[in-house]
This record gives sequence, structure tokens and C-alpha cells, in this order.
Amino acid sequence: MRVYLPAIFLLATVIANAQDLSIFTGHWEGELVWSKAGSKDVQRVKMQIIIQPADTVGQYTWQIIYGDKGEDNRPYLLKPVDTSKGHWVIDERNGILIDQYWLANRFSSLFSVQNSTIHDSYWIENDKLIAEFYGVSTSPIATSGAGTEDIPTVKSYAIRTYQKAILEKKTK
Repeated sequence: MRVYLPAIFLLATVIANAQDLSIFTGHWEGELVWSKAGSKDVQRVKMQIIIQPADTVGQYTWQIIYGDKGEDNRPYLLKPVDTSKGHWVIDERNGILIDQYWLANRFSSLFSVQNSTIHDSYWIENDKLIAEFYGVSTSPIATSGAGTEDIPTVKSYAIRTYQKAILEKKTK
């Protein structure tokens, strides 16, 4: 049993650190590439994410800035809900709250707004912050199956957009 204890301790440490938002703190910059279904053209937009501990213990500022001159600045607040379950919430400070979850070393959410469902994920890979977004229709484009226990009803949804940013930590 002694052989397994270091492995169990290492696994517990990795899991604990994966749910620690301090790995995201800093000023991240890069380019967001935005693809739309049916189009060969892509949009490229400068993107920044600034994550810092907030004045309230356990909370973080979560600021997303788009554009060369920061034309689209979104200063959010990240609050813990139940960190033992990896549950956080992004408070947009306007009455909108978006639940975020730690799952598979990613910080993700799924929410619907204006006929689109957005799935976002953020993670650290090779010292870079990766942000990925899928935009999906909220209404199914097809329904199939028999609606029985053996052959359930399946609904398919149109994937409309895909966005990905690879951001590097800005040094002072």
C-alpha cells in the first residue's frame, strides 16, 4: 500500500491545483479567431483577459477586452458558489449571472442568450490561456428516434460559430 500513497497524494495535488483559479491570474493577450458556419472567411480580433484577486476574499475580477483599442470592455466578477463541486458564477454586474464549472482541467459554462446557446471553456496549456467558444442554435434543426426507452428521441442543433483564442501572459 505504501507504493500507492505518493501516487494518490500527487493525484490529489493535481486535482486541487486544477480547481485553483490563481493559475489564471494575470494579464493575458492574444488573438481571437472567429469562424462562422458556411463561411471560409474568419474574423481576427485582439483579445485580452485580465484576472486578479478582487477586494472580497475568494473572488476574482474577470475582465475580457476585445479590439485593438479595447472597444468592447467587459469587467465581470467571478464568485465562488460551491468550490468543493467546482461551481463558480460570473457576475456581469448587470443582473446577469453565468454559472461556471471546473471539469477535466477546464473552466466551462453553457448558457443561452438571444436564440443562441454558448459553450465556453478556458484552460492553461503550455503556459498559455486557451479560450474556446461554440455558438449553437437554441432550437433543434432535426428530431429523430422513436421516443421509446430502447430508441429515445434525439434532437440535433446547428453549430453556428466557433471562436478560439490563444493568449500569452503579459509581462511587466
